[in-house]
Amino acid sequence: MGIKLAVFDMAGTTVKDKNYVHKAFVDAFEKGGFKTTEEQVNPLMGYPKPIAIKKVLDDNKEAYTEADIKVIHDQFVRNMVEFYQTDASVKEEEGVRETFTALHNKGIKIAIDTGFSRDIMDVIIDRLGWKKDNLIDFSVASDEVTQGRPYPDMIFKAMEHFGVEDSQSVIKIGDTSSDMQQGDAAKCGMVIGITTGAFTEETFKPYPYTHIIHALPELIPLLK
Repeated sequence: MGIKLAVFDMAGTTVKDKNYVHKAFVDAFEKGGFKTTEEQVNPLMGYPKPIAIKKVLDDNKEAYTEADIKVIHDQFVRNMVEFYQTDASVKEEEGVRETFTALHNKGIKIAIDTGFSRDIMDVIIDRLGWKKDNLIDFSVASDEVTQGRPYPDMIFKAMEHFGVEDSQSVIKIGDTSSDMQQGDAAKCGMVIGITTGAFTEETFKPYPYTHIIHALPELIPLLK
């Protein structure tokens, strides 16, 4: 069975990160009255952000309430929206348009999923012109499903949208462990780690994947 759908992550995979997600997390924790580090949040990149916040607080044995999580998350969203709306460094990863066009030419649908909430996701899509330029066919955010990564719900939602019934005809591409776990949980035919973001080839090793690539255009030869 041929590939019908490719599901791409955003920050670090298709969107240049510049480590800003990490910095936005640390700032949001500080403004919420708590502490974390970029090193501590790195393994949680790709997870729904409220879950990542709770995990940091639990790991640090902090006393907190659901209201604290909301305060931190709301600050994180403000940080990210401002960054993606205004920062001159916001760009696609190299080869995004080339790769999306090549997939479309093969009749493969393109979906974007993310650990961000929809409000952040829409700012990025608008800023990069993906919808206007017909580069993507569907998008789904972590707050639009029951369970975000590492669960397969976002992939399943994209499959349902396109009427794709067999997940072996789906590719999942991302730069974090949660992307690999998500693709594996969905039983995707290809689960591809990319080293342009949070994880290196070495740090991907403990996680389930079928391929590792170092730039998006390397995906296309894998389909032959």
